[in-house]
Amino acid sequence: MLRLFTVLLLAALSVGCAVNPVTGEQQLMFVPESQDAQIGQSQYKPAQQSQGGLYYLDPELTLYVASVGKKLAAVSDRPDLPYEFVILNNSVPNAWALPSGKIALNRGLLVKLKDEAQLAAVLSHEIVHAAARHSAQRIQQGMIVQYGMMGLGMAVEGTDYKDLIIGGATMGASLTMAQYSQEHELESDKYGMKYMAKAGYDLNAAVELQQLFVEMSKNQQSNWLQGLFASHPPSPSRVEANQDHVSRFASTGNYRGKAEFQKHMKYLLSKTDAYRSQDKAAALIAKKDFSSAMTEINKAIKSEPNEALFYATKGDIYSAQGKDSLAVKQYEKSVSLFPEQFSSYLKKGISNEKLGNYEQAKKDFSRSAQLLPTSVAALGLGNIAQLQGNQRDAIRHFEQAAQAQGDNGKSARIKLAKLELPNNPEKYIKIKHKLGKNRALQAYAENHSEISVIEVEIESTVVNPAGQTVSTKRWSIKQNIKPRTRSRLVNDPVVETLTEGYQVRSKILSASIVK
Repeated sequence: MLRLFTVLLLAALSVGCAVNPVTGEQQLMFVPESQDAQIGQSQYKPAQQSQGGLYYLDPELTLYVASVGKKLAAVSDRPDLPYEFVILNNSVPNAWALPSGKIALNRGLLVKLKDEAQLAAVLSHEIVHAAARHSAQRIQQGMIVQYGMMGLGMAVEGTDYKDLIIGGATMGASLTMAQYSQEHELESDKYGMKYMAKAGYDLNAAVELQQLFVEMSKNQQSNWLQGLFASHPPSPSRVEANQDHVSRFASTGNYRGKAEFQKHMKYLLSKTDAYRSQDKAAALIAKKDFSSAMTEINKAIKSEPNEALFYATKGDIYSAQGKDSLAVKQYEKSVSLFPEQFSSYLKKGISNEKLGNYEQAKKDFSRSAQLLPTSVAALGLGNIAQLQGNQRDAIRHFEQAAQAQGDNGKSARIKLAKLELPNNPEKYIKIKHKLGKNRALQAYAENHSEISVIEVEIESTVVNPAGQTVSTKRWSIKQNIKPRTRSRLVNDPVVETLTEGYQVRSKILSASIVK
């Protein structure tokens, strides 16, 4: 993540005004276009992982969506971009685009659409976001610093994990969730309809789509706030603007493609009740109504026995009840059906760690981290390494987990400090000095760790302007220095030689913590 920011910062020194590839207007752009492909390629799969993973049960549907997307991309202002289109296994109605044309559409949005023309309205809108480099503009406006560097606060369905993603993968997830400006949304609506017209679609579909979004936003569920309406806020003004565009752009046809769309959607729509039961089960787990949740998820599995998500949710129910042996079996079933989703490995690792199956838990956490680096996996690997007496690996994993905010990051920082502070106290405790009343030397300890220090031994040396040692003293102080606080340790009146040009240098010889 830091390396990528460094590249972007250095590039910013040589990049200034640029032409918007879609509008043709001059705009201030500090992120060079050469970085778009790198960002899109590196962040596409992690972003998919963080939002449900691929919908894999109907590959023909994915090919169909991609064919519509490529038809629109071909008539766009940037047909040369390496476009990709995927469907995500997520019930939240949402769609997003990363730089260089990496586009995703949630299962939950697809089922809200009526025909291919409405699908084209969604995809053309996202194509404009990519072609006009809207994500690059959000990066330079500081969004990535605000969201990516903090660690993204997210939840894996059925759990209460927070601030889950660590490292560079936070960038893609942040870009998919951060809100576009009104200017960018109107621009994407306008030029998206221009692309629809060139491809022969009925432009009224774009008006209907915005009307649908406005209606849905009135009764939106709380989790939708992290979806479409967070990143693409609908409004009546966008409906009106789209109505104006209908007469402005002359379409080469009025294709709706209802029959074609419904043909490709037939399988997914036949499983509507199954996914509705899955969503109910996840909500019931949060309410700790495990019996009802089990009833719902069993309905889902009966309707669609090949959906990995359903078995993972069943594992969540068992895990929440402390039945980790049963949970592991469900997560294993989930992995066997779809071995490319991080969350099933992550949850399996957590249950195996609880059961004391440490070697298997290590494999689970490692595979999960390969697919999406998370503080949960890093923390689990650190715990196991510590239990097995491998302090070096434990420190390495805790350092990774410590990047996160929230409970996971704090837990990792506590564990890391307990391992390191007694042997390397100066990494966590800083000694500051000042001259008090009657020329008394005052030494203060700043505890930068997350744990209390109960005893320190320090050595202070007074050095004259020539660099010669004038005096050296040691103090052993028993005092509770609380986490993230500053405490006065020494108030020594015998420093008569401390005049202008003299320096005091202190080092910590040892430190003790509560075991």
